[in-house]
Amino acid sequence: VQLQASGGGLVQAGGSLRLSCVASGRTLSGYALGWFRQASGKEREFVAGIRWGSGTTDYADSVKGRFTISRDGAKNTVYLQMNTLKPEDTAVYYCAAGKSGFFILRKYDYWGQGTLVTVSS
Repeated sequence: VQLQASGGGLVQAGGSLRLSCVASGRTLSGYALGWFRQASGKEREFVAGIRWGSGTTDYADSVKGRFTISRDGAKNTVYLQMNTLKPEDTAVYYCAAGKSGFFILRKYDYWGQGTLVTVSS
């Protein structure tokens, strides 16, 4: 699976951004797509995931109620709508894909390039 993420940028605290990730290379049924992020000097962390087939979603506690993950089957694209952004959301965001069976474990095997999100205070 090849993944191409886009949509990062600079936004003020309280603002919104939408990230996009286009997947290609194979049929996505049986897969989950997710978003991770890595802030400077910190380890990469899970943000959100979605099972492609069922649309079941999963969120990190830190983003619940603020971020929404969704998918568009016609475009093979997964989105991350980020609202009420905080300076601590500043990070490089990565799109990822993995087998749906590992969805609960948040285990992903394929990674796209990152897109930088900077939230100013």
